[in-house]
Order: sequence, then structure tokens, then C-alpha cells
Amino acid sequence: MARCGGTTAQALLDLVHDVVLISGAGSGNAFKRDCTDLVRRISLLTHLLEEIRDFKGNLMPLDASSSSSSARSSSFSCLYDLRLALQAAKRYILVASNFDSMTSSDKAAKKIAFQFQCVTWKLEKALGALPYDQFAISEEVQEQVDLVRTQLRRATERYGPLNSKSLTRASSLPLDEETDTLQFENRVIDGDEFKSTADIIFKGSGSKGNNADQMIQERLRNSSTSCDFKDNLPNKEFDEIKKSDSIIVPADFVCSISLELMRDPVIVATGQTYERSCIQRWIDCGNITCPKTQQKLENLTLTPNYVLRSLINQWCSKHNIEQPTGLVNGRIKRNDGSFHDVSGDMEAIERLVRKLSSHSIEERRSAVAEIRSLSKRSTDNRILIAEAGAIAILVNLLTSEDVIIQENAVTSMLNLSIYENNKGLIMLAGAIPSIVQVLRTGTMEARENSAATLFSLSLADENKIIIGASGAIPALIELLENGSPRGRKDAATALFNLCIYQGNKGRAVRAGIVSALSKMLTSSSMVDESLTILSVLASHHDTKIAIVKACLIPVLIDLVRTGLARNKENAAAILLSLCKRNNENLACISRLGASIPLSELAKSGTDRAKRKATSLLDHLRNLQHHGQF
Repeated sequence: MARCGGTTAQALLDLVHDVVLISGAGSGNAFKRDCTDLVRRISLLTHLLEEIRDFKGNLMPLDASSSSSSARSSSFSCLYDLRLALQAAKRYILVASNFDSMTSSDKAAKKIAFQFQCVTWKLEKALGALPYDQFAISEEVQEQVDLVRTQLRRATERYGPLNSKSLTRASSLPLDEETDTLQFENRVIDGDEFKSTADIIFKGSGSKGNNADQMIQERLRNSSTSCDFKDNLPNKEFDEIKKSDSIIVPADFVCSISLELMRDPVIVATGQTYERSCIQRWIDCGNITCPKTQQKLENLTLTPNYVLRSLINQWCSKHNIEQPTGLVNGRIKRNDGSFHDVSGDMEAIERLVRKLSSHSIEERRSAVAEIRSLSKRSTDNRILIAEAGAIAILVNLLTSEDVIIQENAVTSMLNLSIYENNKGLIMLAGAIPSIVQVLRTGTMEARENSAATLFSLSLADENKIIIGASGAIPALIELLENGSPRGRKDAATALFNLCIYQGNKGRAVRAGIVSALSKMLTSSSMVDESLTILSVLASHHDTKIAIVKACLIPVLIDLVRTGLARNKENAAAILLSLCKRNNENLACISRLGASIPLSELAKSGTDRAKRKATSLLDHLRNLQHHGQF
């Protein structure tokens, strides 16, 4: 019953806590990013497990040893599967975080990469099978779990599409058994079952085979049983997958950190070659050893490997595979397939980036001002500045005591974030806490651009969670209330985007956003923005209570009557959210004479406004019919 559910959930919480505790182990090896990301995603499950633990309903306990279909279909069966997935994740994190690239073979590294694919896939599958309604999980937490599942799916695909036979075989393995490297090799990566991660991580982008891989990924995610996918796929699809799997990427073309085909290979002091962005992140994290040999790097110079880059391009052309986009051989590939030579610009920018770390404050000021100017001008510059390693240095400059450096650093970050690929690099560099600090204490210009940067970064759904949990929302609300006109606009835009995520709605309400928006509705030129944010928040229970307490119902009715078309639409939408399953609010809007403006809106408003007004009028008629006024 409920007590058993609480006990099971508490055991899962303890397991999550254990995973977080081991997350720092072996933080300097090539799988640091995998371990860190997986631990972060698992830690986000805490709220889900707390709600399951505190659930008071009745559930039948699971006999873990039972093999009956009724037992496996129970709620406790889903919790049991989640426990197995978390246990597997814990074991794999321990193995990966202690991986020694100097004493281990490339084959072992590929096995660990494949293990992470299996673990993230199984964890996503276990979360997808949970009966959220049975456990009365809140909408806020459900949305958080949905975003975690999205991140897990992306992590699964990071090393390339999964081979159908290998994953089918792996999904049938019991996760509760020990799966160390040797056992995993014997079970999964034998002979033709799994040729090597390098064999399947790269599929021709844009080819039919790639589309087929996406289809099989979807089937794998939707499947609840282990089966032979070859039998369930149309022959044409399977032939395409087989053809795609036949392309083997030469081992020398694969970065030993990311296990992906390199697009910009560079040589480090030990003579080893890595993908530039991967080894740069390794160095930016404070590592001074070669990931593969573990030898200390005599210097941190990254020398382009032009010969290898040329061979990779020739190989891609020979196999009719779309060549990697971005910076290649000092040239940037355009959308139309043509190349633009930027080698001269690249050298100049690299010199400029080095000056960002100068001991001279004047040199740092001059360099960051130039970076700000360059990053504003073009996408090419944003690519080159990021490739030169500027992002990690700019993050450090965000905490500079020199206000000019700080202003230019945060504005450079805003400009760089416009390029989609840079968003991930900025998040990976741990920029959010520093950006939020500038938002709280910087000059007004720096605060404005901090808010705009948070908006830009929050366009990626997974970033909404991180930014919301960083303390950014109270700082944005303060800027919304007391900032400059431009700052208030930037804060409103960022808050709107962050509050699309259900988990941030409660944070915003607790930070006083309804009070701030209430003032803006009656005494500012930002009525449009205020109503738009309120319409996003209105589905949250705490928002409804706060709107009523702020006496906004009469204001909203007046906006339905006299506002602009879009304002009428949003005001009607907010009123509808307030009145759903709440006869007290419904009776209130009836007493305030909402029927007449709603009737007019139902006839002459926008399509969305008509739907909202009509629905509200139906609720009012039903209330009147049952005599509950």
C-alpha cells in the first residue's frame, strides 16, 4: 500500500543521493562530460521521487521475484524497473569515472560509450513507463521529468544511432546483474553483434539510412518489450539500416574523447590528435595532461592537423557523406555548400583571445571591447571566437571588478549565444551563475544584457531548468519592477520564456511576479507583456490564488471590454484558467458583468479569443442552470 510505495521511493531517493556522491570520482578523465551530465539528470528526479514517497493512495506492492504479467504491469513494477536502471547508471558511472585511457584500449573506451547509450536509453524508458496519474504527480514535476527524458534521448544519440540488434540484445539483459567491462564484452559486444562504436556512430547525414535510424530509434523508445526489430521493420527500411551500418569510419578519423568523426583535428604537445572543441573543453576544465597518454602537456598549444583534416574530407567525399559543417581548413562552410576563407580572421581572433588573459587591465579592456564588437558583426565571427576558446575566458571576466570589462564580457556572451551551437558551449562553461550575479549587481547596461543572454540561452528547453534553479527568476523580477525601459523589456522576455517550463512557474509566483505584473497592468506601457506572461502562468495553482488576492479579476474583465485585440484574447484566456473547476471565481466574474464583453468577444475577437470567450460563457450558463450564483 502507500507505506510500501513510500519505502520504495525512499530507497530510490537514497540511490539518487549515492549517485550524486560518487559524481566527483575520476573527474579528470575522458568521460567526465558523460558522467557529469548523467548525474545532473538523475539528480533532477528528486522531486518526482519525493512526490511518490509522500503519495497517500493505495497501491499493490510488487513481488520483485514474480514473473507474472499482472505483477510486472503494476505501479511497483515500474518503480522496480526504475531502481534497476538507476543501479545500472551508478555502476556505469563508477566504471567510466575511473577509466584510465593510458592503460585501457580504444576498444574498452568504445564499450563504455556504448554502455552509456544503453543506460540512458533504459533510464528514459523506465521514466516513460511510470504511471504518473496513479501516483498523483503534479504537472510541474511531470514537465520536469519530460525534459529530463528529452535530455536522456539526446544523450543516447550523442554517440550516434544505436545498432538495432545490439540494443535489442542489450535491452533484454537484466540490469540487476553485475555488468563490469568483461561481462559486458561477453554478453553484448561479441563478434557481429556489435562491430565497434566507431562502426556505427557515424551515419551519412541526410541519407535515407539516417532517416531509417531515426525511425528505429522511435520504435525502440515506444516499445515495451524486447523483440527482434528486423522482423518488425519493412524490408526496405532494414536494407537501408544495413547499408548505413556498413560504413566504417577509420579509427584515425575518430576523436578518442568524443568517439565522433573529427571536423577540426588538432595536435597537442604529446603528438596525439583530438577534435578541437573536445580537447579545448578538457583544458578549460583545468586539465593539463593528455587524455589518451596521461602525460603532462608541456604547453597548451593546439596545432591544426591539416593533413588529417584533408584525409577526412577526402574520405567523406569518396563515401558520399556530407562533410562536417563549421570551421574546416580555415574555411567556414555556407548553407549553400560553398566555403569562405577565414584563416586570416582566425589568426587575428586567436591573438585577441590570448589578450583576454593578459596581466594588463588595459589590454584586457581593449581585447574584450573588440570581442564584443566582432561578435556583434557576423555569424562567422561568433564561430571563430568560440573556436578560439574565448567563452571560458569570458565567463571568468564576468566576475571582474572592472565594470567596463564586465559590461563588455556579458554583452559578448549575449552576441555569441545568438549562434545556436554556442549555446551549449556557454552552458558547458558554467556561465549561468556568473550571468545571474551580473544581473543582480552589475550596471544597468550589464543587467539588461544579462537578462537578454538568459532569454537567448533559455530557448533550449533543457536550459530552462538550469536557469530557473540558478536564482535568476527573482533577479529578473527585480529588473522587471525597477529597471530601465529596455531592461524591463528584456526581463519580461526572459521571464516569459522561462515560465513556459512548469517547474519555473511556482518559482516565479513565490518570487512575487504576480504583484509586479499587477502594477504593470494598471500603471505602465507594458500591458501586452504583462498579460502574455500571466497567460502562461495562469495554469499554475499558486498563480490563480495570487491573481485573486491581487484583485486582478475586475482589471481583466475591463481589458476584455476595452483592450486591444491581443490583450482581450489573453485576458479571456486568463479568466478561463481562473474559472475552470472554480465556481467561486466563476460567480465573481458573473457579478462583475463579464457576460456582455465576453459575448461581444465571442462574435468579433480573434479565433483564439472567440474560443476562450465561448467556453467561459458556457461555464457561466452551466453555473446559472444549476442555480449556484
